[in-house]
Amino acid sequence: MNSTFWTKLARPIIGLSPMDGVTDQPYRQIQKKYGQPALIYTEFTSVEGLCHGAERLLKEFLFDETQRPVIGQIYGSTPEYFRQAAILLCELGFDGIDINMGCPAKNVAHSGAGAALIKTPHLAQDIIRAVKTGIAEWQSGQTTADCPDIIPSITAEVARRKALLPTEYQTTRPVPVSVKTRVGYDQPVIADWIPTLLEMEPATIALHGRTLKQHYGGVANWEYIGQAAELAHQTSTLLVGNGDVSSYEDALQKCQTYHLDGALIGRASFGNPYVFQPADQTPASPTRFQIALEHAQLFEQTFSHDERYNFLPMRKHLGWYVREVANASQIRVELFQTNTSQEVATILNHHGLL
Repeated sequence: MNSTFWTKLARPIIGLSPMDGVTDQPYRQIQKKYGQPALIYTEFTSVEGLCHGAERLLKEFLFDETQRPVIGQIYGSTPEYFRQAAILLCELGFDGIDINMGCPAKNVAHSGAGAALIKTPHLAQDIIRAVKTGIAEWQSGQTTADCPDIIPSITAEVARRKALLPTEYQTTRPVPVSVKTRVGYDQPVIADWIPTLLEMEPATIALHGRTLKQHYGGVANWEYIGQAAELAHQTSTLLVGNGDVSSYEDALQKCQTYHLDGALIGRASFGNPYVFQPADQTPASPTRFQIALEHAQLFEQTFSHDERYNFLPMRKHLGWYVREVANASQIRVELFQTNTSQEVATILNHHGLL
């Protein structure tokens, strides 16, 4: 594997897993500031949507320089749209591009995208190939203006954001391709699926230890992840595991036990960015409640100018921050009715949490 940010990260790599409806710009900024995960992914974004003119999807690709290395994650089932989306992501300054081949949601899988690609291995390979082609074309001078399915307003917004990037991200550079997937569709197929991906030489495979059929139920099977790691170690592709990682210490233990290059922490980060830090190094301040208020304020600052703005998506995060408080249920009821960060501050103060 050529030298990229992946090869420069300290092992084991402990990163933040991408989660739809959760890992937006404010969430990632908070997690990076207080947890310092080694890497971060955006929420997955539809290449079909981008190439059908859905300009609003660009908000999923907001990030700030503190989050690097930051990876733009995309999904879909049309190789040509992946090629164009790859050019767009390169222009936006992402450190890497990740292809989602693991989402189990019905609306995604029924379109042939996400984890459904496990059942269409040739299409999966075509998609990886298309992303690599898009990156190579960008490195040769192409821009979103050369993409036939990307509308002018999106091209203009990409150009605006590009002009704000540090100089080194406005020029061509290596942009590695990675894949996030699952151990199978309705049953584990490690011996067939992982070699299919490895043939395409992705920089990294992030493997969730459940099948699509399991969704997020049951227990993630790390034995299968370990089997995949054995296959990956015969190549230059890195293998990181994902699924039910409860803490920094748990991540380290799983990496050691299953000989992994790293692990991604997902749901354990809800309301707790300190999960990426050793338990004996977790600072007493700021408290989770202070971070909750900062998160709410950042959410407002990031999205309030949007004509579709609504504070509602922030409420679930607030519930996670207070889940270990003695009277958490009552506080959640109050927080779930808030519409501003000031209202959040009032409630947290009332309960003596600030």
